Amino acid sequence: MAYDRYVAICKPLLYNVTMSPKVCKALVVGVYVMATFGAVAHTASMARLSFCKDNVIHHYFCDILPLLELSCSNTHLNNLLVMFIGGFDMLATTVPITISYAFILSTILQIPSSEGRSKSFSTCGSHFMAVGIFYGSIIFMYFKPASRSSNMAQEKVASVFYTTIIPMLNPLIYSLRNKDVKKVLSRVLKKRCG
Repeated sequence: MAYDRYVAICKPLLYNVTMSPKVCKALVVGVYVMATFGAVAHTASMARLSFCKDNVIHHYFCDILPLLELSCSNTHLNNLLVMFIGGFDMLATTVPITISYAFILSTILQIPSSEGRSKSFSTCGSHFMAVGIFYGSIIFMYFKPASRSSNMAQEKVASVFYTTIIPMLNPLIYSLRNKDVKKVLSRVLKKRCG
């Protein structure tokens, strides 16, 4: 979406040529290849582990880190793999987003009218907010120092946040750009507060 916003704001006359169906398909295939590689790598590395403790995962779903806690094998390689694949996925997605938004910001600041700048910022602001909340919760969940006394309750909350809450927030975040939604929300808040 960041690339889509970049093309729409920085090169609006070339939008239909740049964001062709072929480019969109290539972007989707790239995401699926990255996800498949990560899943296969984690599954293969988990297959070599032994599990001799209880088989109850104290989590809402069978995620990598809670599953590693059940293993009685050495999980050092698996933890390195989590950090490597997670780091690669973070860089492979955040670097293009950051570069796109740097170009967008540069272009927006060159717009002479304050109304044009405001409209452009509001178009990108919702996406930037959704991306920030999503990556923030993932960083909190996966990129923290390893410790034997990890707080499983915090991990449960973080996993619910990025798998449930954020996808539920996305329609709200994106619909707040709509003037009709803003008017209705304003009326509802005035009735409740006033």
